[in-house]
Amino acid sequence: MICPVLKLAQQLIQQPSVSPNDHGCQTILINRLKKIGFSIEVMPFDDTANLWAYHGEQGETLVFAGHTDVVPAGATQNWRYPPFTPTLNNGLLYGRGAADMKGSLAAMIVAAERFIIDFPNHAGRLAFLITSDEEAKATNGTVKVVDKLMMRNEQIDYCIVGEPTSQVKLGDIIKNGRRGSLTAKLTVQGIQGHIAYPHLANNAIHSSLPFLNELVNKKWDDGNAFFPPTSMQISNIHAGTGSNNIIPGELVIQFNFRFSTELTEQQIRQQVETILKKYQLNYKIEWSLSGHPFLTEKGKLINIVSQVIAQYCGYQPQLSTDGGTSDGRFIAKMGAQIVELGPINETIHKVDECVSVVDLQQLSLIYQQIMQKILLPA
Repeated sequence: MICPVLKLAQQLIQQPSVSPNDHGCQTILINRLKKIGFSIEVMPFDDTANLWAYHGEQGETLVFAGHTDVVPAGATQNWRYPPFTPTLNNGLLYGRGAADMKGSLAAMIVAAERFIIDFPNHAGRLAFLITSDEEAKATNGTVKVVDKLMMRNEQIDYCIVGEPTSQVKLGDIIKNGRRGSLTAKLTVQGIQGHIAYPHLANNAIHSSLPFLNELVNKKWDDGNAFFPPTSMQISNIHAGTGSNNIIPGELVIQFNFRFSTELTEQQIRQQVETILKKYQLNYKIEWSLSGHPFLTEKGKLINIVSQVIAQYCGYQPQLSTDGGTSDGRFIAKMGAQIVELGPINETIHKVDECVSVVDLQQLSLIYQQIMQKILLPA
């Protein structure tokens, strides 16, 4: 008999659901959840498919969160197997989304099926929050579902996000928070002119150098027990016309902060603009916040997840807040305890993305045990 987790993962991988196109993935999941008595609410926003589903009515709510969208496969001729044709080889399941994160979704759904069959009258609510807008803009997905839930006073107490957090072996790393992400687009104005007559121009690059030097060398904070120090990286610089005899009259710089709970967005913006004014630059700056930092300190959810991983894997997971952002940043607004737990992330977003079939089976059992420890009376 084929493993139900593997079978469902294969079904999902077959759908070329490049963000934000769900391509029928959520319909597959809805049909599975309906069969075990889940209440289903679809929440489409613009080009994004979103799903809110729950089982049970009273008590604390445990949510499993994830996304059906994937990043583009790129040049398919570079793949060992077609990216949307799930392929098994040597214990690995290949395909775009195998690890990020259709494998996790399959493990979650099968875990819920087993749990509901065994404990149909469990306490609390078991819920799913699934979007198709995590890998792209993340503007019409989880963030809007959370806003809608908060408007009607819904509560999420605990949340497992199925992002691929493991590094070397399943469950060795779990995320109990993420850094914030803030991007600036800075335009510095000078005066364009002939390169042989600098006294008649104002080189936007030259005038910006003292600011850039201070920006790059500034120590923003020391981090804390859960977060490394805030980092700033310049990602793009553009100036000039391409000609070798024109002084550039404009410089455009893009830089990003990955910041800890030691700083707020407002503090970063204020400090940057203070430096800009210090050097009397003629500038315009545009800010874009991708997410605030969030943190779940040690408590019920982290304790349970750690116990279950130790039970099934034989070791304690390491807590981490590094890496990029996740939809956990939106769910954190509801005051939920959040842990991200998923398969090994070595091949995510790469050619020949794959996941261990044994790990998916094990992950489903871990998810199921977490459900039992939170939703069943002691």
